[in-house]
Amino acid sequence: MEMVNVIIDGVQVQVEKGTTVLQAAQKAGINIPTLCYLKDVNAIGACRVCLVEIKGAKALQPSCVYPVSEGLEVLTNTAKVREARKAVVELLLSNHPADCLNCVRSGSCELQNLAQQMGIRENRFLGEQSVFPIDDRSVAIVRDPNKCVYCRRCEAVCSKVQGVNILGGIGRGFESTVGPAFGHNLDDINCSLCGQCVNVCPTGALAEKDDTQKVWAALADPDKHVIVQFSPAVRITISEEFGLPMGTISTGKMVAALRRLGFDKVFDTNWSADLTIMEEGNELLDRLQNGGVLPMITSCSPGWVKYCESHFPDQLDHLSTAKSPQGMFGAMVKTYYPETEGIDASKIYSVSVMPCTAKKFEAARPELADSGYRDVDVVVTVREIARMIKQAGIDFANLPDEECDAPMGVGTGAGTIFGATGGVMEAALRTVYEVVTGETLPKIDFEAVRGLDGLKEATVDLNGTKVKVAVVHTLARAKEMMKKVRAGEADYQFIEVMACPGGCVGGGGTPIVNALTRTMLPDDYRAIRGIGLYNDDKNLPLRKSHENPFIVKAYENFLGKPLGHKSHELLHTHYTPRKLYNLDLND
Repeated sequence: MEMVNVIIDGVQVQVEKGTTVLQAAQKAGINIPTLCYLKDVNAIGACRVCLVEIKGAKALQPSCVYPVSEGLEVLTNTAKVREARKAVVELLLSNHPADCLNCVRSGSCELQNLAQQMGIRENRFLGEQSVFPIDDRSVAIVRDPNKCVYCRRCEAVCSKVQGVNILGGIGRGFESTVGPAFGHNLDDINCSLCGQCVNVCPTGALAEKDDTQKVWAALADPDKHVIVQFSPAVRITISEEFGLPMGTISTGKMVAALRRLGFDKVFDTNWSADLTIMEEGNELLDRLQNGGVLPMITSCSPGWVKYCESHFPDQLDHLSTAKSPQGMFGAMVKTYYPETEGIDASKIYSVSVMPCTAKKFEAARPELADSGYRDVDVVVTVREIARMIKQAGIDFANLPDEECDAPMGVGTGAGTIFGATGGVMEAALRTVYEVVTGETLPKIDFEAVRGLDGLKEATVDLNGTKVKVAVVHTLARAKEMMKKVRAGEADYQFIEVMACPGGCVGGGGTPIVNALTRTMLPDDYRAIRGIGLYNDDKNLPLRKSHENPFIVKAYENFLGKPLGHKSHELLHTHYTPRKLYNLDLND
């Protein structure tokens, strides 16, 4: 490894050859403002916000793409640099809606933060602005091209991380923006609705569709019995919205906050994650023993399922028929819960708090109404529920911890780790091993399937039967895996796929982590969140789904047995082959 010496603002720093000036400055403790740059995803030098002076260079240079060399001298804070950066931001503001007070990203907008940082109090370049139609047909994501600053971070994450490639630069000059080709809507081209574009957008150009008013209306309706479930990843990501350290588990505070919002019952999706393991685990055993389609692939991630329906419709038999934990919970809360509590099912309004924008699409699927009612009536993301808690004036960080309601509020550690990539696989293996062998696991932690590696593999011995498993996350990795499955080259019996990087802890509905924070964190923020979930798992009294007494009771009193008639009717589903384009390309 060749090292070079660089001087930045008089500070000498030694870095690896090939490092950019931006990275070298960060090592020297100097923060250069950026906009289009996104660590490990986008470095194109397009926005020019990160301009610096290089001794000997004729013009200012973008630090995010300028490589260091031995003896390079850099100035990041001269009058020339500050004025150039300020002018760049002013020009962006001149073609940007001035609606910060009612923008969903007010307070977390990187353009707004840059304007504050550079002391912009008036705009010298006011004039005509571009006007684009807003794309709000999707049930999950709203795209407002008028707020696009052409940073192309959404395009980069869609192509490089997810491999979906539905976003790109369109138009020229004053009409430039980023979106689907030919000005089509997200619904036209079967976007997976994973929401990764929302997570990296620096402004309000991309946002989740806000369904909070539906929840407020239900809570205000005396004729509705409003229940709420919150997923494994919510208990850790919600903390960041209220200033708690990243990785903090806030299960008890989340329960208390939801009660104060007015929900009649507060339940935990961990309960139905355990239920999912019972059904999905037994489905895997059935396929192994009876010649079913292998490898079996998990179906918990709705972005992945939608992607598979569009890009690999001929491979849908590989997907587990088990509904996701959200779907199973929704079906049980409209059947099992009213039967045990003596409540009219038609009065129940089911709300899900999820880390995922694609869960909104999942809840709207026509297949998910096996109880005779919608399994889930409305889905809100972590960001949406945080806005509701703030609107209600609830001091989240100082709430006393409270417990979820029975019978659907008790989950195990196996349910908790569903929120991290590899967690579904590990939870399934904990149960499948003990069901098949009749023995207690010698070691409960399957560390081989943990972490942020793109592909993780393990082999488990089930009484002489070797089961080879794999875990992938991001749709780009899923695409690689599915090509192998289609070609008959995937030597696995069970595969976990999560659409989002890091799994649900990196979901499209989780708190926005801006570009600067991503750079300054000691580790990938999704890894920090995932470690928090694994720590929570270690501290829970029950860590295996099949040992959850409330799941055992649900089978004894209502479902009968895993893969039985009633569980098949309520807890399993089918999938729909989809065209890549929902339009006539000859129009």
